[in-house]
Amino acid sequence: MQVNSNRAMIKQMLLGLLSISLLVLIACNKDNNDQTPDPGSLEIVYIYIGDVNVYSTNGGIVDELDKPIKIKFSKPVDPTLTEQSISLLKEGVEVDVSMGFNQTNELLTITADELSEATNYTLTISDALKGAEGESFEGIQTAFMTYTAPLTVEYVTLDGESVNLNTRIIDISLQPEIQITFSQPISDGQIAGHTSLKQNGSNTPYSLSLSGEKSILITPQTALEGYQKYSLKIAATLANDTDRPFDGLNLDFYTKLDSTPVFPEISDDELLTKIQQQTFKYFWDFGHPVSGLARERNTSGETVTSGGSGFGIMSIIVGIERGFITRQEGVDRIETIVDFLLNDADRFHGVWSHWLNGSTGTALPFSSKDDGGDLVETAFMIQGLLTVRQYLDSNDPQEATIIESINTVWEAVEWDWYTRGGQNVLYWHWSPNFGWEMNHQIQGWNEALIVYVLAASSPTHGIEKTVYEEGWARGGGMVNTNGNRFYDLTLPLRSDRGGPLFFSHYSFLGLDPRSLQDQYANYWTQNVTHSQINLAYCVDNPQNYVGYKSYCWGLTASDGNAGYSAHSPDNDRGVITPTAAISSIPYTPEESMEAIRHFYYILGDRLWGENGFYDAFNLTSDWTASSFLAIDQGPIIVMIENYRTGLLWDLFMSAPEIQNGLQKLDFTYE
Repeated sequence: MQVNSNRAMIKQMLLGLLSISLLVLIACNKDNNDQTPDPGSLEIVYIYIGDVNVYSTNGGIVDELDKPIKIKFSKPVDPTLTEQSISLLKEGVEVDVSMGFNQTNELLTITADELSEATNYTLTISDALKGAEGESFEGIQTAFMTYTAPLTVEYVTLDGESVNLNTRIIDISLQPEIQITFSQPISDGQIAGHTSLKQNGSNTPYSLSLSGEKSILITPQTALEGYQKYSLKIAATLANDTDRPFDGLNLDFYTKLDSTPVFPEISDDELLTKIQQQTFKYFWDFGHPVSGLARERNTSGETVTSGGSGFGIMSIIVGIERGFITRQEGVDRIETIVDFLLNDADRFHGVWSHWLNGSTGTALPFSSKDDGGDLVETAFMIQGLLTVRQYLDSNDPQEATIIESINTVWEAVEWDWYTRGGQNVLYWHWSPNFGWEMNHQIQGWNEALIVYVLAASSPTHGIEKTVYEEGWARGGGMVNTNGNRFYDLTLPLRSDRGGPLFFSHYSFLGLDPRSLQDQYANYWTQNVTHSQINLAYCVDNPQNYVGYKSYCWGLTASDGNAGYSAHSPDNDRGVITPTAAISSIPYTPEESMEAIRHFYYILGDRLWGENGFYDAFNLTSDWTASSFLAIDQGPIIVMIENYRTGLLWDLFMSAPEIQNGLQKLDFTYE
């Protein structure tokens, strides 16, 4: 409510209406110490009512009706003459007042009953008043007007609970009672024509009734829709019917969950299989027809992604084992992918670019200077290829040939060359056109642990342990040495709230964290704690977003209503990404399963699509993505399987090179 601005407007309008008669026009400020009064006369210094000097402003608009009149004289006054000399008139009728001086008889306080609003007053001090030493007083008369009190909203209750109009109001029932209490009496006839209740611009029928002389009660005539924004408006035109200024009321609120299931209930085991199978279609049905690689997203056309395809090739193993496709179908697709990577895809010192043309293998720029090798995306691909290699049967001629091809591309990756001339750190990008200008060192903690594990494991271009220690671990700098705690949880690595959840997913699609440990952290503890903090933050919901609950959580990189972003507790835009909670199922099995049920049974009519769950949603903005992204779909399939059987973990960890690399870096695991 902008009461102060209304008062200023009213003062300006009414000043022109005042008729002020001044017998003595001596305007003095409250703290004017420069004036030297005539020693033989008594003069007025100021006349204040509240913070308005009705003397020096030639009157004024008084908006503090319960304040006394304070008159400061230049000299002590003879108090015996005040009652016969001073009068206050209200619309020409004298008002009963009481008067009292301070100890020096220079400050007179006149107290009347509370002044009436929108009323003309006249204060007269006649020349009969004298100073304590007989000084003369010429007499004055000054007029002032009191303001018209605006109509304001004192408070609003929804479902009986008082709400803060300055914060987002969420979780309101589907049949709410909205009570609005005003500062002045109101009638339903006055307010009815100025009130509306809308959802997405459409009127929602409601009933309006009085609830006491100052309150109205608004109730929708039918149940509201769940998880929707409604806007209740009382227009400023109400002032026309109340004859009082009114700023208007705009009350937005969001309804709570409608818990009616949109799909028939099935067992949790059946639901997990259904999600894996539907999500698998993204990589199988939507895989590029020439290369077999995964498109970056469902609108990417010819653009395929190396890292997301690494996730996708792991999903083929799941597809075979779950019976979504036959083994022969899976092997044929794997053969297509591996042959394309070996013979057609551009490589830069053995490293693929982030994006490729799915038909030609030509590197496509990911950004203006990122048109060459991407070591992190390549690591995600190699992680997938080594997992597949361990799955294939070397006694089968076709599969043996694929194994040989995988070994060729694996051994061609020049991990050591990406130390940029032998530095103790790996670099993310190199371009034949821009060299090392991207200048992005791969340092932890983030999603890239797998890069250093593979680089240490390489049989042909391996790195030394010092590169891992000084580059990735930053000499221990990635460790949470300050012991920062969030929601009573402490991360071994990173001193913030853990970042987006893909940090705990991408490297661990193949790398088994269940008992993995080195001098810096226990990686199971890291990933479990990271997921728990992400969940706890969403339950806490400090920004009051719609839908954040123990059953609706998960912040990670994804599309959003404001564009793609790495969503996290420190970058929260109201966007929940299903892959975040789902892919954390090995770490938070009960909490992730609760989220899965919610995403499918309750939000499925807006969230479930032909390739599984759409990428993300923002209930506060009533937005759901129409996109599917390879890097978000892949972890869903793979991490559900790791939770159920540990299949991908067991396969990747069985690679002898990986065992050697982990040993080189002094990792322990069972």
